[in-house]
Amino acid sequence: MKFLYLLLAVVGTVLPYAFFLQHFAAAGLAPAAFLGDMFANAVASGAAADLVLSSLVFWVWLFASGEARRAGYLIPANLFVGLSLALPLWLYLRARDAEASS
Repeated sequence: MKFLYLLLAVVGTVLPYAFFLQHFAAAGLAPAAFLGDMFANAVASGAAADLVLSSLVFWVWLFASGEARRAGYLIPANLFVGLSLALPLWLYLRARDAEASS
């Protein structure tokens, strides 16, 4: 499973950035344009709201579960790529630690 989590983290980085780079090429790095496009219509707004809420739940769980030591890289991964990187990366790190302790 550890390899699968790592593979999903890579895919979870590459796939969103394939779209983000198209946006940045067209609109530049302006955060206001990015947020505006993120909420451009009802479907995009629903997907963005789902992602923001899911990310918030992930952060709360990260701290509540005693995994705060990993927040220094999981939260930036979540902010600069998305939950599609942060979640499988966290699962990979847990699997790696479990394997090392057994």
